[in-house]
Amino acid sequence: MKILFTASECVPFVKTGGLADVVGALGPVLAGQGHDVRVILPLYSAIAQKWQEKMEYLLDFEVQLGWRRQYCGVQTLKKDGVTYYFLDNKYYFGRPYIYGLGGDEYERYGFFCRAALNLLPLINYAPDVLHAHDWQSGMIPALLKIQYAHLPFYANIRTMYTIHNLQYQGIFGIKEVQDVLGLGDGLWTSDKLECYGCANFMKAALVYADAITTVSPSYAEEITTAYYGERLDGLIRARRESVFGVLNGIDIVDYDPEKDPMIVKNYTVETIEDKVQNKLAIQEALGLEVNAAIPLIAMVGRLSNQKGLDLVDHVLGDIMAENVQLVVLGMGEARYTNLFSWAEQQYRGKMAARFAMDHELAHRLYASADFFLMPSQFEPCGLSQMMSLRYGTVPIVRETGGLRDTVLSYNEYTKEGNGFTFLNYNAHDMLHVIKRALSYYKDQPEVITELRIRGMKGDYSWTHSAGEYVKLYEQIAVK
Repeated sequence: MKILFTASECVPFVKTGGLADVVGALGPVLAGQGHDVRVILPLYSAIAQKWQEKMEYLLDFEVQLGWRRQYCGVQTLKKDGVTYYFLDNKYYFGRPYIYGLGGDEYERYGFFCRAALNLLPLINYAPDVLHAHDWQSGMIPALLKIQYAHLPFYANIRTMYTIHNLQYQGIFGIKEVQDVLGLGDGLWTSDKLECYGCANFMKAALVYADAITTVSPSYAEEITTAYYGERLDGLIRARRESVFGVLNGIDIVDYDPEKDPMIVKNYTVETIEDKVQNKLAIQEALGLEVNAAIPLIAMVGRLSNQKGLDLVDHVLGDIMAENVQLVVLGMGEARYTNLFSWAEQQYRGKMAARFAMDHELAHRLYASADFFLMPSQFEPCGLSQMMSLRYGTVPIVRETGGLRDTVLSYNEYTKEGNGFTFLNYNAHDMLHVIKRALSYYKDQPEVITELRIRGMKGDYSWTHSAGEYVKLYEQIAVK
């Protein structure tokens, strides 16, 4: 099949979150199965020079955005069987940030959506399925149906839209979006593009895409409810027959404790006792007490309410009262950077915090920690818990979304499970489960070893999920 991804980020070129991991890992897997996979991305100035030097100029054209005519250059490169196209406009993408500071996100990504569709006939590529990701690509299914589908070149292109996080929807003023994309007044009704008096890029995709996916089966169910639905649950329920949950995978080559060049000591299921060398190294590097017997808990991810950090805030003193060490890596809200900065001073030798997007340190933490804490309020899929399992680090998570689909709580009677979980969004429920995990670490270390091995033996590859996507592509493609 001919499959086109449109996304605002993709590893290894640009990454702010899990979206980049998904697009960057799924494409090569599909290409390896014989599909013609191509990806359209913005050419941000933040893309590393080593990648920009490998790109070749392909063509340029003008994009009509209301009264504006904007330049769009196209650079291309091939990697792992996938062809990438980078849309170059210095005004929109040559800024020192990826998202959010200029107040004109609707224009930046309106340009991206329009330019992506206009590019296709210029490269003579009409995909069977155009797979758009998150709100930044959300207008593509809508524009295709409203403004392009009557043209023969576009007539047979079908669209799939993936929700990576329903909380981020791309909400703007109607007049501004109309001005940029030329969408007439008749389209701004509640059954089409209007959403609570605003323009909403994600809603546009949910109305017009041929199929909708999200990144875990549990999240696909959860977003049909008011609690998780972010005010779009009614629309999602109306389209329930077209909504599918496909669990993300991870890049098992990049995340491989046997060959990972970023960790101090490589190890396998057979040599799992070597994992502790990574722990001793990270304890020394981060100024923690160097002691193999002290259990180390890691947290890696955005510092936000979504990740359950308000629960950690409530009981941080109780956690640190245990014989335990805690390491936090991530960037985000000031209240949490302030909290963990204070905690690092308060609990010297027991607590370390690093406020950065540090890929190498993340790998080292997955390899060195005993437990990985992820008490999310909601979690569309979550990749970090799968990465921790891959490295034999036992997850402690809340049962929501993709966490519920990937982590099964240890059952002391049947001996099943691969981690520790709690259900209610409650700080003391979380604390109880942390203490339960620590008690096994202290009194029944053989249980922790068994959970480590079970985690490392799990299949977190994209192979199964890629097959699920292909089935869905085949369902919606024109026969």
